[in-house]
Amino acid sequence: MGRLLAIDYGLKRVGLAVSDPMQIIATALETVPAHTVLDFLKKYCARESVEAFVVGKPLDLDLKPTDSTKAVEKFVQQLKKFFPDQTVHLHDERFTSKMALDAMIRGGSTKKDRRKKENIDKVSATIILQSFMESQSFRR
Repeated sequence: MGRLLAIDYGLKRVGLAVSDPMQIIATALETVPAHTVLDFLKKYCARESVEAFVVGKPLDLDLKPTDSTKAVEKFVQQLKKFFPDQTVHLHDERFTSKMALDAMIRGGSTKKDRRKKENIDKVSATIILQSFMESQSFRR
């Protein structure tokens, strides 16, 4: 069983999180500039076995696409092109930034750390991945 890799895609930064090989626990991996994410993923996948990608799908409260949805869909097409052997799952990312900030506060992060958007991005990716894995365990 390979790892799952979650992607919280943004036009400037991309938060990344990864599961353990047994796909039980999600861990923050990195935040990279959006223009370098595919290169980062190629290098990561060359040294780690990645079974599938989980990409945060931006939706509004009515489950309708947001302004960011088209950019994410374009990125997903690139991801499928560069990684044809891995499955790409889309998973609801509503409220993950707020949940990430709350988790950082509860975890004792300093105000300085919470101001760094790259920290929030990778924690958001972790929340997306953990939520996805939990939803999959109910389907088994």
